[in-house]
Formats: sequence, structure tokens, C-alpha cells
Amino acid sequence: MAVSPSSSAQQARQALANRLAELCRDSGLNGRDLARLCGWHPSKSSRIMNARTPPSVDDIRAWCHACGAEGQTDDLIASLRTVEDMWTGWRRMERAGLRQAQEARLPLFERTRRFRSYSSWFVPGLIQTYGYTEAVLRAVQRRRVEADDVADAVAVRMERQRVLYEGDRRFAFLVEESVLRNGLGGPDVQEEQLSHLLTVGSLPSVSLGVVPTRTDRSRMPVEGFWIFDRAQVNVELVSGYLTVTQPSEVAAYADTFTELAEMAVHGAKARALITSAIQTLG
Repeated sequence: MAVSPSSSAQQARQALANRLAELCRDSGLNGRDLARLCGWHPSKSSRIMNARTPPSVDDIRAWCHACGAEGQTDDLIASLRTVEDMWTGWRRMERAGLRQAQEARLPLFERTRRFRSYSSWFVPGLIQTYGYTEAVLRAVQRRRVEADDVADAVAVRMERQRVLYEGDRRFAFLVEESVLRNGLGGPDVQEEQLSHLLTVGSLPSVSLGVVPTRTDRSRMPVEGFWIFDRAQVNVELVSGYLTVTQPSEVAAYADTFTELAEMAVHGAKARALITSAIQTLG
């Protein structure tokens, strides 16, 4: 079963808070003492120790100084960076534009050998056409990004698709049947994209499954996610981008992918659903 998409980040925040609380106790201070030494409101240290408020780099420096533990400052700051990297709000990720956000993911795609992707919203990026990608990123840009570098971002994503044809890689894509009929980009873009799925699905390194729309399914759609080897899961949510690396949670997403794959149709049956969606475009 899939876990809460924010649980990994919350656990990491709590672990950092616990380390800071332990430093405070080991130094013989309580929260009020520490807040006084740091020049903070008395409640701030309590909020940090209970993981209700994330510390800043300056907060950690002040905390370690007050506790006489300057030797732990760098390690705690590194832990803070790890926590921050797990959950990234779209505003932070895309503040320099969509191109940079796309480029930042390229090293992950290049080092991965086994890809698993499930989408309940739209066709996964690695198997999108130029027109479909442009429609997706244009919608993103209009909703949350001031800079208009959509053309450059599309070019980066198209370049990333070379991993489909290079090296000894395997790909398993699952999409909900509704993805085939979402109308994104209009009829011409949709027809080109659906035809491309038929082509990509025939590649020997690619498994393409479609989860049929039905009333008796055993698992409802979940948030879209990518699994990179067994090392990492990424989830795109409305509010931000989640990176999961905790083995138990990566395994939970892998189990969910397996359950959805068992509900999906592949091969000729998947092609029939795609062809049917093309025919409805007239």
C-alpha cells in the first residue's frame, strides 16, 4: 500500500529535531534557556524541537553555539540540506524557470537503469511527443511560473528522451485509461501522442500498460510517481516535488506499482484501448 507522500520528509524533519533536542539536553539547558541565549522568543526552541518549525542554517549555528557544540554544526547543516531536498515546493524549484528544473533531473535519468512510472494525470514525460510536452509545460507555466522559457524546457525534455534508446535500460509505464482521453493540447496533439504510444510500446525495452476504466477495480488511482531503480521515488503533487529514498517507502511504492500493473492490460489489449481513443478523436 502507498504511504503518505509527505511521511518521509516528516520523518527526516523529526529526526533532525530530535538531534537538536538531544544537544540541548546534553548541554544541561532547557528550551527557554536556549531561546534566551539565542535571543529568540521563548516558544521558538520548543517549535523547532517538536518539528513544528524547521530551523534555518543560522538557527542551527546559534543552537550549536549556545550548547557549546560547534563541532556538530556542519553535520547538522548537512542534515538540514537533506531534509530540504526531500520536499521542494514548485516556487523554489521553478524560480529560475522551467528549463533549469528540467535540466536538474537529467543526471538522475542518466544513471538509472530500471524505470517504473505510473500516471493518473497525463502521459509520462519520457514518452511524450513535442506537442504534448509543450501543452503540459505551457499549462504549468501559466499556472505558477512568471518566466516564459517553455520552448527551452521542451527542448531539454526531448533531449532527455535519448535514455530510451541508449544503454541497457528497462522501462515500465502505467497510465490510467482516462489519460488517453484527457484532451490535453487538442485533437491533433492527442492523435499524435496516442500514435506515438503505439510506437514506443513496441520497443523491446519498454512495457506499456493501461489500467482500464471500470467500476469493480480493487485499487483506486493514486498520485503519479516515478521509481528509479530501487533507490528513489519522485512524486509530483499540486504543492511540490517529493523525493523518497527511505527503503521501506520505496518498497511501498514498488508494491503499489505491482498491484496497478496486475490490474492493467498490456500488449494487444493496451493497443486496442489506445486505438479506440484515437478513433474517438474522429
